[in-house]
Amino acid sequence: MRKPSCAVLLLLLLGCLLSGAPAQAADNGSWSVFPYATELARRPYFHLSADPGDTLRDRVVVANKTARPLTFRLYAADAYNTARDGGFAVRTRKEKQRGVGVWARPARTRVTVPPRGRVTVPITIKVPERAEPGDHPGAIVALDERVDRGDGSLALGVQRAVAARVYLRVSGPTMPAISVEQVKVEHSRPMVPGTGPSTAVISYTLRNRGNVTLDPSVRLHAGGLFGRTLLARSLSGTPAELLPGQRVRLTARWNGAPQFDRGDITLTASARETRESVSVSYLALPWVFVLVVAALLVTGTTLTVRARRSRRGAGHI
Repeated sequence: MRKPSCAVLLLLLLGCLLSGAPAQAADNGSWSVFPYATELARRPYFHLSADPGDTLRDRVVVANKTARPLTFRLYAADAYNTARDGGFAVRTRKEKQRGVGVWARPARTRVTVPPRGRVTVPITIKVPERAEPGDHPGAIVALDERVDRGDGSLALGVQRAVAARVYLRVSGPTMPAISVEQVKVEHSRPMVPGTGPSTAVISYTLRNRGNVTLDPSVRLHAGGLFGRTLLARSLSGTPAELLPGQRVRLTARWNGAPQFDRGDITLTASARETRESVSVSYLALPWVFVLVVAALLVTGTTLTVRARRSRRGAGHI
């Protein structure tokens, strides 16, 4: 009997994924990757600007923090936002690349770094003549190609990688544009009003329709009957960076949502030089009320059908 082939899960530790975290080199405890810098000008990331057709040259440093030599595969990759929480992530080597992942090339694709040592590798970035203006985020990745199968009990292997972010802006018109899409409201309420908590979950998609990276914020406003304001607050969990062309599905919980009300929920997304609001209506009804109305409708329909049949029967006598 053939053993199942070992699937490979690639883990990329990019560093500084949380909003407000201080800038630092990408590091997983065993090795780190960062731009070459002097003592007077340290750089946690690559921040580069270019015109279409330019060729940029820089250097990346791979530092080994272990007591044994480590060998890495070096490559460039495009960046994207994860669907789960909007975190900064990069494409794998086998995925299709369109920007930095195609334009950037390390001078060496494999490097062996001595114990407690570091290796500096030149990088060339050739920006196409027809490159679109705006931000093109990516990363320089140092991948340990060894597959860690753990205790061998599962057909799953792990490869580890660390990546230094690349923020490349191509000159030309910039167009910040944010949108809120697919807003939905789901209620969870007790059978009998007042006998338990009532919550609402608002789900929505945050999308960057422009060509520059955005630092978005979202504010929620919920109104009830007669123009009452039931809730007004800023939402947490928005990505620190929403990259061009990316979209993220997010949710917000409204504890203490009304059990018997009707109104609108408005989400307002904003970033520098862009803003959009979207409203959806909601109707909160107690389950008892819904069941009573449904029972009345069923009873009324039944009585109406019986009455019509009785009249038809009387007409044939």
